[in-house]
Amino acid sequence: MEHQRTLNFTMSKFTSVIWPKVILFGDSITQYSFQVNGWGAEIANKLARKCDVVNRGLSGYNSRWAKIILPRFISSQNSEDKKIAAVTVFFGANDCSLEDKNPQQHVPLQEYSENLKEISRFLTSAGVSADRVIFITPPPVHEPAWEKECILKGCSLNRHNSVAGQYAQACVQAAGQCGSDVLDLWTLMQKDGQDYTVYLSDGLHLSEKGNQFVAEHLWGLLESRLSDLPFILPYWGDVDPKSPESSLLCDQ
Repeated sequence: MEHQRTLNFTMSKFTSVIWPKVILFGDSITQYSFQVNGWGAEIANKLARKCDVVNRGLSGYNSRWAKIILPRFISSQNSEDKKIAAVTVFFGANDCSLEDKNPQQHVPLQEYSENLKEISRFLTSAGVSADRVIFITPPPVHEPAWEKECILKGCSLNRHNSVAGQYAQACVQAAGQCGSDVLDLWTLMQKDGQDYTVYLSDGLHLSEKGNQFVAEHLWGLLESRLSDLPFILPYWGDVDPKSPESSLLCDQ
């Protein structure tokens, strides 16, 4: 009992540990990224004990809806949001749906570009500077494979790879105007005429190889931003076994 009272008193003198955060904001390709061998899970593993990787992927969402809901996720008034180390913004795969085939998810190209810039402006206002934001373009679309998925759902092909490319280019341009880095998946996955279909599981979403591709290239952009993050809480071998409180409750 005496030890408990001492511990309670000791703990009252210290503030909580607020871990830095990397927020993955996007559509289904982000939502699914925490599945086995997913790109988000790989990034989280690399950053274990350094920061929390938060999945804010929303299947089926487009940039129009994203800019509306973002203030519900991030606020300059939240002390924890002041320790955001990086944010990925990964929309476009739904925006580029053909208007006549999928009007619910379709967002016109110019509006898509403006939505991305509005998301960037909001993040800046919330204290997340442009150099901590990474935009990710939609990947290519393999039309024959995706058409099969569409038919199974009772609809006709609702995306074209050429159109996805237009949205990818708009994303690249918006990122440049915002002063942020961009991961251009649409271009990289088709570079030098390589078979990009190996990166897709159903013509739209990522395969295991596609997840590895995203993780590798995204980490190349994140590593320089996060390399200085310290290891949070002491290595177990450094904890004083006779007085663990002196090791575990010290400010880092």
